[in-house]
Order: sequence, then C-alpha cells, then structure tokens
Amino acid sequence: MSDVPSDLPEGAPTDRPLKRGWTTGTCAAGAAKAAFAALVTGAFPDPVEVELPNGARPAFALAVQDLGPDRAMAGIVKDAGDDPDVTHGALVRATVRRGAEGGGVTFRAGEGVGIVTRPGLPIPPGEPAINPVPRRMIAAGIAEVARVAGVPADAEVEISIDDGARLALKTLNPRLGIVGGLSVLGTTGIVVPYSCAAWIHSIHRSIDVARAMGLDHVAGATGNASEQAVQKLHGLDEVALIDMGDFVGGMLKYVRAHPVAKVTVAGGVAKMTKLGQGFLDLHSKRGRADMDALAILAAGAGAAPDLAARIGAAHMVAEAFLIARAEGFPLGDCVARAAWATAARALGRVDVALEITVFDRDGTLMGRAPFAPAQA
Repeated sequence: MSDVPSDLPEGAPTDRPLKRGWTTGTCAAGAAKAAFAALVTGAFPDPVEVELPNGARPAFALAVQDLGPDRAMAGIVKDAGDDPDVTHGALVRATVRRGAEGGGVTFRAGEGVGIVTRPGLPIPPGEPAINPVPRRMIAAGIAEVARVAGVPADAEVEISIDDGARLALKTLNPRLGIVGGLSVLGTTGIVVPYSCAAWIHSIHRSIDVARAMGLDHVAGATGNASEQAVQKLHGLDEVALIDMGDFVGGMLKYVRAHPVAKVTVAGGVAKMTKLGQGFLDLHSKRGRADMDALAILAAGAGAAPDLAARIGAAHMVAEAFLIARAEGFPLGDCVARAAWATAARALGRVDVALEITVFDRDGTLMGRAPFAPAQA
C-alpha cells in the first residue's frame, strides 16, 4: 500500500513521500525500556532501541531522564511524521520501579494518561488506558534488559503524557469513557500518515462500548450539526453517538460483523446525496455529488420537468434543496431512500433495522427513510 493515499487533507504535502511516525505505544515502550535499564544498571541507553511487532528495531533519543534511588524516569517526544495527530510533539514519559518478585510487569496511569471506566474496550474498566500491544512491547523491552542484566523482569511501569488531560479533550476518549487523559495506542508501532486508521479504530471502539453497555440503537453522524440533531431526534445517550465522519462504509461494515438492533445514519444534504449515489467514503476527495443524477432522482420521484431541470442546474446540493423546498417537493426523502439502499447493501443484515436522516446545517430534518430491515 502506498504511503500517499488518495484522500489527502487540504494542505497536505504532495511533492514528496509522506513521513511515517511513531505511536504513543512505541514511545512509551522505548521510555520504559530505557528507564528500567537505568534502574538495574545505573545508565540510560540513549538512543534506546524498540522492537516493533514486525521485528524492526528503530532507535529513539531520550528527551528527559532522571535516576533516583528507587525509580528511574525517561521520556521520548512523539514524532507522528506527517500525520495530523493531536499527540504529535507530546512528551511520553515512563517512570519505572522494581516490582514484586514474580509479579511481572504491572501498569499505572500517570498524569495525562486516562483510566478506562466503561466496558467494551480492549482494556477492562479500572485499568490504565494502555492498550494490549503497547503493554506487550513494554514488557518485551523490560524482559530484554532483564535477560542481559541477569535480573528478574519484575517492574511497575507508570506512563504519563505531558499535557495529556487537555489533549484528550480533543479526542473521543471522554465519549468512550476514558477519563483523565489520553490512551496509549498502537497496533503496529508505526503511524501511517493520513491512513485514516485511527478514525476507523475509534469508530470500532465506539460501537464496542455501546454494545457492551447494552444499547440497542446507535447513530453514526457525518458532522457536529447532524450528530446534535439526531441525538435530539431520538433522545440518544452520548455513548450511542458514533463519530462516523466520512467513513459510513467503515461503520456499517463493522456493525455487519458486530450487530446492533437499530442503526441510524445521519448527515447533511450533500453527504447523504453522495451516499445515495453509491459512495461509502464521503470525503470530498472521493468526488462531488452528481447534480444530473440528483435531477434524475427527483424526476423519478415525481418532480415536474422544469423543477428537475433547475435541480440539475444548481451549483451545489444545498442550492438544489432550497429550490425543491420552495416548490414543496420532498427532495430530502428521495435522497434518504436512495441513501438507505446504498447503506443497506453495505450492512446486509435482516436483523438490523436501518434508518437514514438528512439534516440541513441548522439541524432541520430535511428527509428521512424510516427504520427497516437492512437487507440489500
């Protein structure tokens, strides 16, 4: 797979290969390994090597280090490469102390790292939000040092991220029930720029949490206005709201494998028009809505020829909706039905009821395809 995907955000560099970065988990593993080495040998390895899940061994410079009589601390500044990561430039610290004999590696959340409070995540409630792969990487680094030094690989590892509590407010952590800070994430140890993997990951985890809490209705929204509108429409708990963004296909395919009784897809008029025209990735880089196709859809639903022509001649979908609304024609319902058909093909489960809601920028309901079994 290319390092330069086709859906680069506006302003992304395109004249060179995009630079990959490192996950918070990789930085935490390097910091923990260096701190444990200092604790048992009296010296910090700098740079420190980290073994990734694929066997590669990158090395990282230490930004801070401090050795006390019963603990050692090391920190690495996260470099997310060309990815627009909220944690890019954050200082990830590990403070390591000797652990109970035979106890292995235990984990604590330091300042800026969250605590899991809801079920459904890879880590159970009450535990620091340090995901399984970073935990394995940290334990492996400590075991490597322990073998060379001839000491037990027993350690208490406290991970902290400077300013993490504030940065976490820019993430989905509060909605997922991760309180007090950021998550220490990573499955490969590498951040692939603009891969959208982090967003898709957050969609999956949001659905997992909703299911684990016994919710029977989730709503994926393309943006803030549609999210607020659909929450008000159905009186939904915040946990039921899935920050789907442009990735309607990613959400629906995950629900297909992890079903919820009722699913609402909510979005603005342009995004839902694109969904109705067969797009499952609604990013603008994937293409614009086809105004001629929108006119044909309206004509097929009974719009007069003159109205259909004016809809097709509109410069934007929002303008077409204004034209239709002035004539009392329910263009939103037409779009919602077409969007339902596309979404139902992606979902493909007769045991899941699917609904489409179309909102304008003010949150006014412009069209709706009611709940029905999502069979293609």
